Amino acid sequence: LTGMDESVFNYVMDNETARIFANKLEDMVEFLIPKYAQEGKTSLVIAVGCTGGKHRSVTIARALYEHLEAVGEYGIRIDHRDIDKDNKKA
Repeated sequence: LTGMDESVFNYVMDNETARIFANKLEDMVEFLIPKYAQEGKTSLVIAVGCTGGKHRSVTIARALYEHLEAVGEYGIRIDHRDIDKDNKKA
């Protein structure tokens, strides 16, 4: 399971520190995006990492993505680089 699964997402976000972190990250990104736009920047890459790249970082990235998607002012996409890194391929 990963942070894309509701049970993992809910488990991570049930932690007060995770919720505070996600809220602060959302606030910071909402502050920064207009500043980047004022400088003529057309893209911004935000990376969120953790030890394994499957649970906490995926959850926080997903929460930020869902928040920005709900704002509806930005063209956004999400890519979980390491989400499948330990999956065995047959």
